[in-house]
Amino acid sequence: MKRVMVVGCPGAGKSTFSKHLGRVLNKEVYHLDQLFWLPGWVMREREEFISLQQEVMNQDSWIIDGNFGATLPVRLEKADTVIWLDLPREVCLYRILKRYAMNRNRTRPDMGEGCEEKLDWEFMKYVWNFNQDKRPKLKERLHKASPQKAIHILRSTKESDHFLKNVQIIQHGSTL
Repeated sequence: MKRVMVVGCPGAGKSTFSKHLGRVLNKEVYHLDQLFWLPGWVMREREEFISLQQEVMNQDSWIIDGNFGATLPVRLEKADTVIWLDLPREVCLYRILKRYAMNRNRTRPDMGEGCEEKLDWEFMKYVWNFNQDKRPKLKERLHKASPQKAIHILRSTKESDHFLKNVQIIQHGSTL
């Protein structure tokens, strides 16, 4: 696991999982939201966003969390491992509501600087409809990925915790 991408619905726990995996593997974690969003929720120019991702992907090892479907194929090509947090939408929706309550009027560490936590109806609909609208395309892209790629689909917090524990044992011979 040298180049790892973590994908899934907002609220699935991509950033938290990535931070834990980064500690276990002693690898730098990059959050696409930090690369994409400028202060005040201003979108970075597409070319600059792609360039920043390319800089990260040119490194020997990395963990990148986030979806951003337009640039997913490039990350998928460079990654040797994909972890898909494929949790139920009710769990994801609950988590974004909880995240909002816990981070209101603050910027999360995995978010672009100057982007205070926000929640709106459009985002909630996006999360609710993710499995219907985005999941099929993500599944198709992963299915078409090179057979040399390790693809792990984790469908619950318990599976995610178990995966991290196993990686910890393999890496260090001990548990978290």
